[in-house]
Amino acid sequence: MRIGFLTEANLARLDWAQQNGFGSIGWMRFETSGAGPDHQNGMPFADEFAAEVKARNIRISAIGALYKNPLDPAQSQYARSVFQRAIEVAARLGVKTVAGFPGAVIEFETHPKGQNPVYKPFEKFLPRLLEFWEPIAKIAADKGVRIAFEHCPMAPYHLPIMGFNMLAQPAMWERLFNESKCENLGLEWDASHLICQFIDPVTNIHKFGSRIFHVHAKDAFINRQLLEVYGLCHPGVAEHRFPGLGQGNWAEIIHALLRAGYDSDLNIEGWHDPVFRDHDAAPPADIKLAKTTRLAGQKLEEAGLLIAKGTLEQFVPRES
Repeated sequence: MRIGFLTEANLARLDWAQQNGFGSIGWMRFETSGAGPDHQNGMPFADEFAAEVKARNIRISAIGALYKNPLDPAQSQYARSVFQRAIEVAARLGVKTVAGFPGAVIEFETHPKGQNPVYKPFEKFLPRLLEFWEPIAKIAADKGVRIAFEHCPMAPYHLPIMGFNMLAQPAMWERLFNESKCENLGLEWDASHLICQFIDPVTNIHKFGSRIFHVHAKDAFINRQLLEVYGLCHPGVAEHRFPGLGQGNWAEIIHALLRAGYDSDLNIEGWHDPVFRDHDAAPPADIKLAKTTRLAGQKLEEAGLLIAKGTLEQFVPRES
């Protein structure tokens, strides 16, 4: 198990990773890279990037193919091409996991009392999720590749309300795994999305650990004072943070992952911490509590990555 972070195919970020002792990356924004399906032959780019990664004694833990809505009919054809290309690249490079959002079928019904539109329950559309993903999973399985679904709700307040991810809640994971015979369908697991739903990450690993194929190392903090005054759906009640700056017990999380047989790396997901991020003049929208910020102009993203690395490496066995 190595500690790394999420990045696009950027050589400068690889250099920084090497200089600061990171051992892995999650390759993000694959669809817009030179290996994506918009390029007739993306293999030369993939080979060159993989060689640059290896030259720095880093490894690619997973390819983040596409984080949009593959089940939206307007996106499905393109999404299928992205994941199929990512699977080809992963098999060629020896990367075990391709990741992304599973998507959601968004249909509305009218509430009889208020005449307001509401989402139809996602569980009704599980057959359509399986119809899209099982053929892709079978292609991946034939090439020795796994598909990992990130469970970020993609909705307000970090909650699965009006979002576009059918697998934002563990109850839907359970339905999927019970219905599908594709053992290479699993999770790109992230503790922060569980904490924001008041789910214990360690208990969650004990139940679903065998299906965790890749980990986004990100923490979260629940502001109890705001919660008790304004309730769950209020800005600032739940916020994402770097590991070590939130409420996740990373000793227990890593212990549980190892107990479950987790065989990949911990790749830190930055960009979300309200303090340790690169600040513009205005506060970030997800924690906007004032009109201005005294952190304007400060570049703290890399400091946050190093704090997270220092937190995680206490509990990760060193490679022999």
